[in-house]
This record gives sequence, C-alpha cells and structure tokens, in this order.
Amino acid sequence: MQNPAMLAQGLAAYSEWAGLTHTDRAPLWVQRLQMNADEIGRFQAAATPDDAAYAAHPIAVEPPPASWMPALSPASAPPAGHSLSRAAEALERARRQHHLNAVVHLTQQVTADASGYLSGVPLVVKDMIGVQGMPRTGGSASSDTAPFPHDSAAVAALKRQGAIVIGLANLHELAFGPSSNNPVYGQVVNPASPQRIPGGSSGGSAAAVAAGIVDVALGTDTGGSIRIPAACCGVVGFKPSYDAVSRSGVIDISASLDHVGPIGRSVTDCANAFAALTGLDTRPQLPDNTAQGLRIGRLGGFFANPLSAAVQGAMQRATGLLQHDGATLIDIDDIDGMTLAPAIQFMTISAEAATALHERLHMAGERMGEDVRVRLEMASLLPAHWYIKAQKLRRQLVDRMTALFDRCDVLICPVMRTTAPLLGETSVRIGSRDYPLHTAVSNLTLPFSLSGMPAISLPLGMSSDGAPLSVQLVGAPGRDWALLQVARRLETIHYHLKSN
Repeated sequence: MQNPAMLAQGLAAYSEWAGLTHTDRAPLWVQRLQMNADEIGRFQAAATPDDAAYAAHPIAVEPPPASWMPALSPASAPPAGHSLSRAAEALERARRQHHLNAVVHLTQQVTADASGYLSGVPLVVKDMIGVQGMPRTGGSASSDTAPFPHDSAAVAALKRQGAIVIGLANLHELAFGPSSNNPVYGQVVNPASPQRIPGGSSGGSAAAVAAGIVDVALGTDTGGSIRIPAACCGVVGFKPSYDAVSRSGVIDISASLDHVGPIGRSVTDCANAFAALTGLDTRPQLPDNTAQGLRIGRLGGFFANPLSAAVQGAMQRATGLLQHDGATLIDIDDIDGMTLAPAIQFMTISAEAATALHERLHMAGERMGEDVRVRLEMASLLPAHWYIKAQKLRRQLVDRMTALFDRCDVLICPVMRTTAPLLGETSVRIGSRDYPLHTAVSNLTLPFSLSGMPAISLPLGMSSDGAPLSVQLVGAPGRDWALLQVARRLETIHYHLKSN
C-alpha cells in the first residue's frame, strides 16, 4: 500500500461507478485496510491451491457415552416457586450491577414455561439471538427495536429444559469487533479487571457470568467471540462444532464462521447448556476420569510465538497438570500454512459480512458505529476472487488441522497471545511487535472458527498484575463431549491444586 492517497482516489471512483454512496469516506477505508496490510500482503503472495474451495457443512456431534447418561427423573426438578425465585434474584443482581453495562434489556416479568434439568436456571442471551418479546438489535441503532416475534431455536431449546431468560447481553455492535465498546449502550465493564477490555463480541455475556449475575449466558462466536471474552473475564467459554447448535433466529454475520454456544462459570455449566441446546432429554454427567492415556497436542509455531510471559506461564502450568495426571504431550511445532489463517479469516468474514449486512449498510449505515461501518464499507470493495482463493486455502489448511487428530485426542494452545488489553488500546505490543487490537486478541482463536472444530476457553488463575489467564482446548470435529470431559478434568485438577 505504497500510495494511500492514490488508493483512496481509486476506491472513491470505483464506489461511485458501482452506485455506492459516501465516496468521501474513501480515506477511512484505506486506513482500515492498512490495519490488515500484513494479512493482505501474505494473502496476495500465497499461491492459489488446486484444492477445491472449502464449503461449510454442519458437523454432527458424537453422542455422549451411555454411561454418562443418568436415568430420566423429572421428579428431581425444583418446585416452580423456587425456580422463579432464582430468576428474580438474578434480575435483582443485574439491576444492582447496571453500571457494568453487561445486561442492557431486562425482562419485565419472569415466568417458568417448563420443567427440566435447567429448571429455574436464569439465563442472559446475547443481543444477536432472538428472544420472543424482546428486541433483537445486535446492539446497533441501525436495527428495528420491535419485540422479536418468536424465540430463536437456541433459546427455545434452553427454555424447553426450564431455563428462564432474564435479559439481553451487551456486545460489540453487530458482533463485529473485539472490545464490546457499544455505540448505543456504552462500554461493557470487565468485572474481573475493570481497567481491561472484556473482550468481544460477546463481552456482555461473559461479564454477566463473571459478575455472578447468572451462571450461564448465550453468546456467538465467529472468530473467537465466545472464547476471547471468556478469557478476558476469567470464565469458561465453549464454541461447539460448527452448526451443532442451530443459528435459526440469530443475526447473520458470516454464515460459514458463525457459531452459537454457552459461556459459564464452570465446564459443567457449559455442558448442561450444551446438552439442552442439542436437544438431549437428560444432561450427561461428565466423569472425572484422569488424563491417563490421553494424547495432548501442544501447538507450537504460530501458536507459541510471540506470547507474553504470563501466557507462557499459564500454558506451562496447564500442560504440566495434564502430564502429571497421566496425559502424553505431543509437540506440534508448526502446521504448514497456519500463518495464512488470519488472512483467510479476514477475506472470509469480510465477504460474508458485507453480503449479510449489505442492505443494512445501504439503508442505515449512518446509524452504525464508525468502526463497524468502516469495516463493512471496506469489505464491500474487496475482489470476489479473493474470497474464492481464501476458501481454497481454507480447505487446504482445515485438512491439515484435521489430520492432527490421527495422533492427538485434544489440542492445547493459548486463547490470546497476551492478557486482556487495557481499555482504549488500539494496538498491543507482544515481544518486539505491535499488533492491531483485533489481531492481537483473535489470532489464536480464529483457526478453529475456520475449521468448525469445538474449542473451549478455560480459566487458569490470574497474572501478577491481576489479569485473568486462560488456555484453549480444541477437539476433533464432532467430538464435543470428549473435549468437555478433558476440560472438566483440567478444571478439577487446577482447582484441587489451587485449594491446597
């Protein structure tokens, strides 16, 4: 990008020819492209593979073993009055902690529509996911604020097991950014470390859990938007396999990358919600088996350099605990082509978001926050053949990632290269390099959105300066329950060590 002024002039002329408006904003588009100059440069330099283009398909989840499934016992559900009181208490906690900007729309009346293994569990839902009678705005002034006419498939599934929605969670506008500084509702406050970002885009969902308002919340994840805020706020965030949870009733951002999943205070909270989200009549009881015989692939290369000292320490602690518990560590020094993952993600989400939100941008762009508006305007100008090339590179990369599970049961790596950045930071220095904020926080989560593999962010204590630390565990496609069991075991041995 040697001559930004010339590029801006060319983009303005092209936009005018294409019938787009606001061509005077071209210098802003160039500035945004410059933030992704590294990804674009790598992408242009890469050869286009002969492989077929990647096509996203729902990944079937292997059922939990029969031995994990208790007998169905409806009589064990708490009485309705107790269920409603739990929800009322959560509503009161949300009101008391309104300064967090985590929950931005509260229900006026709590009702229990069903009994089940989530009976009375209060739930906060990211304001991207339809809830009957509540607005579904995506945190954007460009949205219709009328009550949504029906529950999304995910919310309906949770309600069938007795969960009670108490409110909608704040987020980065339209789930398209990492800070959860919302132009309508304001900045989500990170309860674990208020001077740091809560992560995005499901920042309100993670903050509501971290603040103790609810034990479980629903979020969406396109490049890390469940796992990143969970890591920033010190809670558990689980991104299931692609389309294991229905996206019906959810605002589309990037159809081949979007996932719906839970954020919870524990792995068990996430597992119980996942059971309901996937339609299980009973919730599996995750066994506390040791890690004996497990093959844990420790990702190096792209995933290990650079990392802050605190993140390196968390990784060493996690792998040491697993190894001491009987796991075999297998070092995976690098995955060929992984350095292109951020570029593939950028090209994919740009094209798909520009498509999904084209009409909104055209009709109501002036009511969007500036960062999201610029990203969408810029995205609409990228060449279509770049998207096709990205899907060919993606196919190649995903095949290589999947092959790792021939020799590993689970992969482990950090969630982010550093701890949660400070509020207001637009770039983050890691090692000897400055990274744009979105790159610094999403580089290590986005490969598993590209692949659709299940992945979970697991808290692992605090850094010396008070920032939450986490690690990321990744499972083979469809092996969500096996991944949850390993995460539960690591959680158990970590807290056992901590309590002693």
